[in-house]
Amino acid sequence: MIKIRISQLYKDLARSIEGLKKDQSRIEDARQIVEDALASNEAFYGINTGFGILATKKISGDKLQKLQRNLILSHSVGTGELIPKEICRLMLQLKIHALGLGYSGISSETFNRLILMLDKDLIPAIPKKGSVGASGDLAPLAHMSLPLLGYGSFWNEEGTDIIPASGVLSENGIEPIELKAKDGLSLINGTQLMAAYGSWLLHKSLQLLDVADLLGAMSLEALQGSIRPFDERVHHIRPHKGQIRVAENIRTLLKDSQILESHRNCGKVQDPYCLRCIPQVHGASRNAIAHCIEVFETEINSVTDNPLVFENGDIISGGNFHGQPLALGLDYAAIAIAELGSISERRTYLLLEGHDGLPELLMEETGINSGFMIPQYTAAALVSENKVLCHPSSVDSIPTSLGQEDHVSMGSIGAIKLYDIFKNVEHILAIELFTAAQALDFRSPLKPGTGVDAAHTYIREQIPHAKEDHYFRDEISLAVDLLSDPQLLRQAGLV
Repeated sequence: MIKIRISQLYKDLARSIEGLKKDQSRIEDARQIVEDALASNEAFYGINTGFGILATKKISGDKLQKLQRNLILSHSVGTGELIPKEICRLMLQLKIHALGLGYSGISSETFNRLILMLDKDLIPAIPKKGSVGASGDLAPLAHMSLPLLGYGSFWNEEGTDIIPASGVLSENGIEPIELKAKDGLSLINGTQLMAAYGSWLLHKSLQLLDVADLLGAMSLEALQGSIRPFDERVHHIRPHKGQIRVAENIRTLLKDSQILESHRNCGKVQDPYCLRCIPQVHGASRNAIAHCIEVFETEINSVTDNPLVFENGDIISGGNFHGQPLALGLDYAAIAIAELGSISERRTYLLLEGHDGLPELLMEETGINSGFMIPQYTAAALVSENKVLCHPSSVDSIPTSLGQEDHVSMGSIGAIKLYDIFKNVEHILAIELFTAAQALDFRSPLKPGTGVDAAHTYIREQIPHAKEDHYFRDEISLAVDLLSDPQLLRQAGLV
């Protein structure tokens, strides 16, 4: 099987699923073990017994299909807003990849129906809330599986609305299927909601980390900050990998800066921490994200089903569905991402104070114009909201299943909070982006470092200099789009 890496998330998943279309021998072998177990008439959890606290109740052979069907229907109790289509698709892809590892015993018919749904872009609509992050993401994965039975809904092509699954299946000439023994349990046991949210956000964070360095360099130039704190020697005697990387990025971005040369002997001793400590703060977030990526890469290449089917015929009940590794990682990533926003807002504030020749609020005629005052309010509000959202979900646990499942991870709540934090930080950084670009305009004709200069030019092609108050929200939206634009980092020379 292909190892899925966060940096190549979508390419690796596509390759994995294409491989599974051609070779399903491991799935078929595991399924045969399940069939043999059924023939033995012994009790196997979830295959011919009830679930959770009902595990001691043996189910007769003529009711096994109904058992699996009831499992999906009874667990489809999610609530709240719907998960974005892109993450729903990723949940489906990760479920296919995990089942394809060959330790679940799912039937080929059910497995191939999942692949058919993915191929036809029939992406189930899944509510956000209802998982406690143990026994798998039961409710969300049950909603993902509902269309197999003809229930539930699919996203439309644009991901803006949902359509009843029954009608979509009929239009495509697809009949609902009957789940076989173990199929339903294999579908809903697993950490794919937590894993999809985390993988998606960690994948996006790889660009965000570099963009944060770029914005820090832009603000440093605009504020005539010192390059001395980024000296290579400083960081090699405290050699955290992230810190070293950030300092290197800043030095690259500031190369050949005319602005730096213009104030080299200005007598300023030290800059505020939000400039001077960019390597230490951004670097710590980089190290945290690197750790979380390691956790999530392990998870998305793992089997989180229960019970597990092994090649020698053993069927073992365990706890690989428990989301604790992800729950801790999601909380850690939330703090790391939030801190990028926190220090960014401080730089935005400094840019407005009128330091070293910059006009207050970054406009020439203030009073009639509020300038860039209020975007900083928005950044401050989002930073404050993130402080609340960063309270860890993983420290909580409420017993379920009449005490059988007496410790749960709450990782699904951490995943949803991380998404909200990430979106907030995108807007905080977007505000620094167009604020720093505005400030740099006032340093002309002096040029910043080559990397900053190229990025600034590219930004100005999308967002013009602001001479008076206007509808800033459009510029924030454009700036948010720029954060995920690979061309911005290419222009800056960071990729």
